[in-house]
Amino acid sequence: MATSSSERCEHRVERHTRHRVAGARACSSSRRCPLVNARRLCLRLSASAIAGLFIAGTYATPASAAPSPAAASPLTAPLAGDDVRSEQWHLKALNIAEAWTYAAGAGVTVAVIDSGVDADHVDLQGQVLPGLDLVDARGNAATDLVGHGTTVSAIIAGKDDDAGVVGIAPKAKILPVRVLDQENRYEDAMIVAKAVRWAVDKGARVINLSLGGSGSSGALAAALDYAFAKDVVVVACTGNANASSPSGVWYPAREPGVLAVAGMERDGDGLWSGSITGKETVVTAPATQLVGARPSGYWRVQGTSFAAPMVSGTAALIRSRWPGMPAGEVVNRIIKTAKDRGRAGRDNQYGFGMVDPVGALTAEIPAVATNPLDTNQPPGVSGFGNAPSSGQAQSAPSIQPGEPGSRAPGANAGFAVASGEDPEPASSRRWWAAAALFLLSGAVGLFVVRRFARLG
Repeated sequence: MATSSSERCEHRVERHTRHRVAGARACSSSRRCPLVNARRLCLRLSASAIAGLFIAGTYATPASAAPSPAAASPLTAPLAGDDVRSEQWHLKALNIAEAWTYAAGAGVTVAVIDSGVDADHVDLQGQVLPGLDLVDARGNAATDLVGHGTTVSAIIAGKDDDAGVVGIAPKAKILPVRVLDQENRYEDAMIVAKAVRWAVDKGARVINLSLGGSGSSGALAAALDYAFAKDVVVVACTGNANASSPSGVWYPAREPGVLAVAGMERDGDGLWSGSITGKETVVTAPATQLVGARPSGYWRVQGTSFAAPMVSGTAALIRSRWPGMPAGEVVNRIIKTAKDRGRAGRDNQYGFGMVDPVGALTAEIPAVATNPLDTNQPPGVSGFGNAPSSGQAQSAPSIQPGEPGSRAPGANAGFAVASGEDPEPASSRRWWAAAALFLLSGAVGLFVVRRFARLG
């Protein structure tokens, strides 16, 4: 597990403090005490400013890669249900009709850890199980204030009727867990870690995480190990790129063992330009020109947030056809049957290629003992062996709120195409404030030095 940004910040501050103390000891015998003290004060002010600059940057870097769906506009000309069905181009691209001849998701529960879900949406009625709201204690995750979780859920398990959005696994059930607030963000990865553990304990066979951020989290890593040990398939989006977000694959998608999903263009051959990719990319799925369900209607969406549930739906189909198949074999089937894109074999852009539900349901694939993506050891923790107790996953110790490395903010990775411009991110405003504090501290220090220099 890579050191989190908050841990790196604390290490930098600690090193600076040690140097400062050593410097104070070295000059303790100096005769020009006023000037030395002034210099020491200046150093302290500078150190405080620099530490504040590091801290402000560390805690203000959630990988928010898109305008929030809450601020987006629905379809300007609302589509009727049958129009929506005809615009679900990804159904044909992934040959879902043939996949349904083998399995449709019956008997599989997919946890959607997101913004909640509109359980009364016409495409999701009867598809949603009682969930958990970790944002509002009065809620039950059966409502969705922003629409993101509803869109994701319908892509996975929208009902197979004559109109509206139909899911990849229409007979699967959705277990909603709300972790995203009204701005489609979470401020601490601990909330996602709690959601993962709760979903596992409630019987989820697949977990979809269409969210993430730049910072790693030991608490979330431990929760993911708990899911792996309990034989659960975990799918996450790689993230969306823009000027204010980092270029690396988001966390938790980059955690070993997770199916990290990047986005494809409508032609099925080209990578979507807004998709973050990297060496952790595992597979791709359609991500653009999609029509999704939202509370009280539909909207056009794009983003890796909506590519990930297509892979989650595929995992549900596999687990429906072979209920006893271990999660490691499910993952192996998905990567071994993916349609290669880009350079031959796995690459940093397309991973193993575009997900192929029919291939995953029909190909002869040799059995594997563990998840081929999970490089963490020992096998008893991350290799689908005996489940560790809460907070004791050996590959990544559980971290409690407030401890170094526990805070890793993030957001979702999808948005409505009709949205307006992205407002200035909070991280930018905090950097400006930190820079102003730094300049002010430097000016004060310079004034003090000159003042005491005259006295000397």
